[in-house]
Amino acid sequence: MRLIRRFLLLAVAVGLLTGSAGTTASASPDVPPVSDAARAAGFVDARSVVPDALIDLRYATTNNFTGTQLYPSDARCLVHQSMSQGLATAAAALRPQGHVLVFWDCYRPHDVQVRMFNVVPNPAWVARPGPYAHSHESGRSVDVTFTSMQQQCPAERQVGGLCLADMGTDFDDFTSRATAYATQGVSADAQANRAQLRNAMNYGGFTVYSGEWWHFDGPGAGDDRPILNVPVD
Repeated sequence: MRLIRRFLLLAVAVGLLTGSAGTTASASPDVPPVSDAARAAGFVDARSVVPDALIDLRYATTNNFTGTQLYPSDARCLVHQSMSQGLATAAAALRPQGHVLVFWDCYRPHDVQVRMFNVVPNPAWVARPGPYAHSHESGRSVDVTFTSMQQQCPAERQVGGLCLADMGTDFDDFTSRATAYATQGVSADAQANRAQLRNAMNYGGFTVYSGEWWHFDGPGAGDDRPILNVPVD
């Protein structure tokens, strides 16, 4: 299994270097530099890493479990630079099947985490804010899904003119069906889509959080780091 995974990683890496069709996306000149504070924290804009990514930051809208807008409308998807190659690898693994990586959340300021926990004070679904930054608060976790090849889909599964793959639940669904390996109440197609997402992210070095099919931790996501409140716009 390790040999197979190593071969797949090598194949993706070769595609990234050689620019082979279907595995790369051209760099976008439209991604502005990140703020001084973000750069000092080691953050980059996810669009500079995955140029064809769709950014659908739910917390920059009222379409989230709090019912309130937690980020500015022009919020950016910031990730720690240590995740750059892994995200590029994961996105490249999905492209040959016609899928585009979609980001629902990236770096999350500490004060936003506090507001979320006040709404849902259940550590099983919302991480309890503490004296250190972990996961989203350190920019080392992402919430993602991918697009499907469907031409038509319900409005709630449309982003940027494309259809999201059926994963069995929406983002931030606080039911047992949202757990990463759920089978009860989750169709075979949705289970297969979740597995494909996990495989792609695993190739990039990310680990799924068992409680949420959309949440993936990068290397060092659980390490204690200083609290950050870097602006996300």
